[in-house]
Amino acid sequence: MKASRDIDQLLALMAALRTPGSGSPWDLEQTFETIAPYTIEEAYEVADAIARGDLTSLKDELGDLLLQVVFHARMAEERRAFGFGDVVAAITGKLVRRHPHVFGGERNITPDEVKSLWQKIKDEERAKESKAGGSHLDGIPLALPAMSRAEKLQRKAAAVGFDWPSAYEVKTKIEEEIDELFEVMNDREKAAEEFGDMMFALVNLARHAGIDAEAAMRAANRKFERRFHSIEHALAAKGKTPAQSNLAEMDALWDAAKAAEASDKIPLKQKK
Repeated sequence: MKASRDIDQLLALMAALRTPGSGSPWDLEQTFETIAPYTIEEAYEVADAIARGDLTSLKDELGDLLLQVVFHARMAEERRAFGFGDVVAAITGKLVRRHPHVFGGERNITPDEVKSLWQKIKDEERAKESKAGGSHLDGIPLALPAMSRAEKLQRKAAAVGFDWPSAYEVKTKIEEEIDELFEVMNDREKAAEEFGDMMFALVNLARHAGIDAEAAMRAANRKFERRFHSIEHALAAKGKTPAQSNLAEMDALWDAAKAAEASDKIPLKQKK
């Protein structure tokens, strides 16, 4: 069977994989629960391809993510709950509802106003769907990365007035949490709790500063990898490995990698 650009071909392939007797044994034994981790993993691989600026990989990773949607839709169809067409109808309907500035009376609004309008409509929809006695914090997926979920929890609380007035009060809270952490460093359980409180406060600071904490952490991880690779390459040129080096030497190489990166960011006119 040849590759096809037709979504119906992909749906037919998934149906074949899930057909008892002639389908794939592995695919047939999967459930929503067993596939969910793969769905999350594929979403991260899409984000990774974007972060690396690799459009070739992005094409492939988007295909893998689309497969996850088709897989879940097929399992739902087998239960007679909904099908792929219902998924498409749900998202197209949502896009129309949440873009009144394009498909309705709203016009000439800024990107920030679009974002606020989207959130307002989303909250109104959730309010209609929520059960009596529900929490204002409902609707935030547990499977989100911890920092992303913390930021969303904080935003929801801030929407009803439960928030620090400014970043300066958050700074004071972070300093307080750091002190509390070091007071219990000998008790692993208590230290873990205080560390969590400190990280939650740091996410709060990022939110006040308009920083995406999750994206900032991913960038910090990439920077660490990049600079450590520079250390490894520099040591390899000397016929050494990190294990054969010492902290002072590796610190010096780290500083050299950092300086080289800073130099690369200086405009050519300033370098002359």
